[in-house]
Amino acid sequence: MSGVNEIRSTFLDYFAKNGHQVVESSPLVPRNDPTLMFTNAGMVQFKNVFTGIEKRPYSRAATSQKCVRAGGKHNDLDNVGYTARHHTFFEMLGNFSFGDYFKADAIEFAWTLITREFELPVDKLMVTVFHEDDEAFSLWKRIAGLPDEKIVRIATSDNFWQMGDTGPCGPCSEIFFDHGPHIPGGPPGSPDADGDRFIEIWNLVFMQFEQLPGGDRILLPRPSIDTGMGLERISAVLQGTHDNYETDLMRALTGAVADLTNVDADGPQRASHRVIADHLRASTFLVADGVLPSNEGRGYVLRRIMRRAMRHAQLLGARDPLMYRLVPVLVREMGRAYPEIVRAEALVTETLRLEETRFRKTLERGLTILEAESEGLGAGSKFSGETAFKLYDTYGFPLDLTEDALRARGVEVDVPAFQTAMERQRAEARASWAGSGEAATDTVWFAVREEVGATEFLGYGTENAEGAVTALVANGARVEALGAGERGLVVLNQTPFYGESGGQVGDTGIMTGDDGLAVRVLDTQKKLGDVFVHEVEVESGTLTPGTAVVLAVDPSRRTQIRANHSATHLLHEALRRVLGEHVAQKGSLVAPDRLRFDFSHPKPVEDGELRAVEDIANAMVLRNEPVETRLMAVDDAITSGARALFGEKYGEEVRVVSMGTDAGNGAPYSVELCGGTHVARTGDIGLVTVLSESAVGAGVRRIEAMTADAARHHLNAESRALHGAAALLKAPVADVEARVGALVEERRRLERELADAKRRLAMGGGAAEEEPARTVGAVKLLTRQVSGIDLKDLKSLADEGKKRLGSGVVAIVAVTEEGRAGLVVGVTPDLTERYDAVALVRRGAEALGGKGGGGRADMAQAGGPDGARAAEALAAIESALAAV
Repeated sequence: MSGVNEIRSTFLDYFAKNGHQVVESSPLVPRNDPTLMFTNAGMVQFKNVFTGIEKRPYSRAATSQKCVRAGGKHNDLDNVGYTARHHTFFEMLGNFSFGDYFKADAIEFAWTLITREFELPVDKLMVTVFHEDDEAFSLWKRIAGLPDEKIVRIATSDNFWQMGDTGPCGPCSEIFFDHGPHIPGGPPGSPDADGDRFIEIWNLVFMQFEQLPGGDRILLPRPSIDTGMGLERISAVLQGTHDNYETDLMRALTGAVADLTNVDADGPQRASHRVIADHLRASTFLVADGVLPSNEGRGYVLRRIMRRAMRHAQLLGARDPLMYRLVPVLVREMGRAYPEIVRAEALVTETLRLEETRFRKTLERGLTILEAESEGLGAGSKFSGETAFKLYDTYGFPLDLTEDALRARGVEVDVPAFQTAMERQRAEARASWAGSGEAATDTVWFAVREEVGATEFLGYGTENAEGAVTALVANGARVEALGAGERGLVVLNQTPFYGESGGQVGDTGIMTGDDGLAVRVLDTQKKLGDVFVHEVEVESGTLTPGTAVVLAVDPSRRTQIRANHSATHLLHEALRRVLGEHVAQKGSLVAPDRLRFDFSHPKPVEDGELRAVEDIANAMVLRNEPVETRLMAVDDAITSGARALFGEKYGEEVRVVSMGTDAGNGAPYSVELCGGTHVARTGDIGLVTVLSESAVGAGVRRIEAMTADAARHHLNAESRALHGAAALLKAPVADVEARVGALVEERRRLERELADAKRRLAMGGGAAEEEPARTVGAVKLLTRQVSGIDLKDLKSLADEGKKRLGSGVVAIVAVTEEGRAGLVVGVTPDLTERYDAVALVRRGAEALGGKGGGGRADMAQAGGPDGARAAEALAAIESALAAV
């Protein structure tokens, strides 16, 4: 048994045969412990099972857990490459019992595995127990047959494990392997225990007590087991070496580095090969689990890991980026056990290439300035903190890199002066936010951002996680608590909730916590680019800064949003292909129930074009091809053809989302810069149906659409309506359009005939208000008071009246059902020099309670609110004629 992969499989198979559920490794970003930067032990994913908060369908489990220790109190970064066993990334083999078996079975399982399955010689093994744990001491003697001198009692906390100040805890028992007297070091508990001869290979934790506030301990009702065996350490033992970097997996990676650099992996620069091999694993697995290099939080730690390895690549003489070229070797070695790095290979490769390309430019520029500014400084000198800050702020040269570059010469950086310059920049930035409107509102968020830092977004990889409250805001000011029934804004250290941006609406969901805490998340916004602000209503309990909360995004709503967002990308590309290259996105809305997409186009989109767009988008949906995300430099992304939103501000690095494959040339169908959440495959969109197309402004059109279930429900409703119409028409569905068209035309004909009849009736007599034409002064006057006539038809009635008179004036009042009145006055052409229709209609309008009126000398129209005074209006016009 020589290979690391075989050792891992043997461990898991052994415990599977002994009734354990083999559980996949959890992500490196803990979903259930916001206090941890990275998953650093196998029990992390089972924390809530041990405390009783979570129930699993099994009581025994075994895992090979990927772990990273490169931040916080578990930080091995600086030692990696220079010792035999330090790693940033490692695998922890473990078996767990959740109230099932306890010490005797745990010891039996461990001893049988290492002595029978792994065939380690018994004379090379010894164990430790907590000095008060007589039970474990006796079990090791009985089960393993070890003599007293091979069972060492340890009185320190090394052999007593605690989850925290309170909660589950218990004694430990460690198994050690003796590499032999040729290796310096002594047995555990001796003054030389830190040597490399006796190596701990397995730690068994007997979770036996509950630590209470005040220091008391009580027995747990269901004691449990948590074990951890480093795969790298046991692999070294089984492969006959005390050096983890001499195992087959690590040798494959350091050998690949040697091949690419032509530098011997076992020569004087051995440490550089090891740094690169270790950091490659950490970088690859962190990126695969959703962490990307940044200047905050986990992303900052990842960037430090990457850049440390990249610095060592330069020390090996690599002239071009090296790390990304090693990814295929790692995927070949570990991809079978961890398929997530196979799926993320393209993203990892592009991220490493981009980061190393940028870092090389930063390093070259920074080292040149550093050399010039430090010229003449000798050992014991201080390098200017102001200059160090300038290197950091202007050129992106990290402080720790400046310190490393100067350390070999014995020169130290004036760190207090560096911090003073940093604080001065922050003060200037704070002052720049003074003002009114949105800027003034955002001053509270600037202070929050400065104090608690950015929020880490976990939502690309999960919809559930834990977080810790870092700030609370209500009514525009910081508060110390939000109680039941109160609304406010919550900032967390990390969150799976997407903050509204890029057209995509914010997530909703719930937060829960201890003591019955229940919080409804109503919306999520982003402030200052990276502070995620959760609008909440507390239903029960109290939120305070520091509260740990379980976060759950509304999964159904997020699924719908993802489908709609991905559909906008498909529609964007389809519009370009149908309408032309001039099409560019001008805005969007991505909501759970619909999507809206605005684009540049000078005229309405014809029905045939719209159908073609819809057909192209749905063809991509039906092909069910992957949706992939990469991290790229913004200039490289745009140069490669990725679509960017005009006017949008992008950072130096951007997420590039590609969908499907162009059948014509094999290139991606759609490639856009986008920070939103998307489906995994185009088929997850389900269906795209365009609802409408309309104008937004000059040269900008808008389409609205639905996807997935919303589209299906919409189309089903339309289908039911269509079949209902067919039933009413007593016609086949296929004939409905023609039948309805005929009915509409028939109705128009009847409406025209009815209007003509009404006009004839109005002008032909029979109404009580009708008066015959009469002579007023020197002119004939025809007046009518009518009802049931559309006001728009009054002018045609006046024209007809003028024809009847030949020479004269016509005045007609129409009263609506609401009691309003319309008035028209017509004057035959031979009289317009003496009589003005506009002046006459205004006299009548005054009687109706109206003002003004307009038209020409031969035809004018007005109205008023009081139709009951129609006769008075006609009388006013007659009086005006008489006075001429």
